[in-house]
Amino acid sequence: MIFPHSSFVKSYLTTRSLQPENQESPIEHIRTDLVHPSLFYRRNHFTYPSFTSAYYWLPIRGLVEKPVCYSVQDLLRLPSRTIKAVLECAGNKRSLFEPKVFGEQWEKGAITQGEWKGVSLRTLLRAAGLKDAAKEVVVEGYDYGERTDTDTVHTYARSLPLDQAMHPDTIVAYEYNSQPIPFKHGYPLRLIVPQWYAMSSVKWIKQIYVIDSAFEGPFQSVDYVYYPYQESDEGAFPVTTMNVNSIIQKPSNMEVLNTGKHTIEGIAWSGEGLIKKVEISIDGGSTWSDAKVIPAENYAWVKWAFDWTVPVKGEYTLMAKATDSGHRMQPSTPFWNRKGYGYNAMEKVKVKVE
Repeated sequence: MIFPHSSFVKSYLTTRSLQPENQESPIEHIRTDLVHPSLFYRRNHFTYPSFTSAYYWLPIRGLVEKPVCYSVQDLLRLPSRTIKAVLECAGNKRSLFEPKVFGEQWEKGAITQGEWKGVSLRTLLRAAGLKDAAKEVVVEGYDYGERTDTDTVHTYARSLPLDQAMHPDTIVAYEYNSQPIPFKHGYPLRLIVPQWYAMSSVKWIKQIYVIDSAFEGPFQSVDYVYYPYQESDEGAFPVTTMNVNSIIQKPSNMEVLNTGKHTIEGIAWSGEGLIKKVEISIDGGSTWSDAKVIPAENYAWVKWAFDWTVPVKGEYTLMAKATDSGHRMQPSTPFWNRKGYGYNAMEKVKVKVE
């Protein structure tokens, strides 16, 4: 896989924390459809796991007729699928919430896109044979550590409902952009769940098991849950698919421009459909015009652009709002929730024209 030199040179990750390592992509400067591994954002709950890949096996057990255990070489011999997909952290843009919420203060770069190659999870589950009582499929990673809320050690594990686990494009991936998955992003195997927030795309898969009830692990029942109220759990519901969203990549926030012609450009994506329209406002939302949207594959972000001629000096608030095929549109204000997930209010940057 060859990446244009300009797509990553002189661009760097922004560190949000070192223990565990959480770093943000310079998404405003990424112009390629496939994000180079060096600019892939890093999201961890614990320190990186340690294991010997030479002895790596993937067991599938639980409510199956025939428990199986796969080596990576076994998986390479099975029919493969390649999926170009957006991965977005559920906390992306958390720093923009008002009132502020606790948690990693991501700006706009907890997002990436690339091509993932692997085996459909349903291929593996069918080979094992699901029992009638099967309800959810739990995927557990090798990463583990102590949670601050319980002072107990937990491994990172998430479950999928059976219909999502059996979707043909939910894959156990072993390649990213035609290369083995980088260790910091899940080598040797990572689950990829297109259109769901990336907490479901479990890294460093340790085992997969099938259960007959709702999974109650803390990264399922405590974290990655929308809590609409500060002091109450009333009305809580799980984080699943990505909200319709967009980013203005150019111009940058607080950039100084000259009068004349400029191109406003960026990306947009959705977890429940295709982006059909992106609208741009150059006057803080008073009026809107359609941007040119470049169609993309099912799970990929779309690129969009809008030509802007600026005859008058001054300060401008540029805004973008995307609409998907299900008529979901970015709202003017986000759905506030106390853990700060799913921010998708209309995109906004300010510029000065001199």
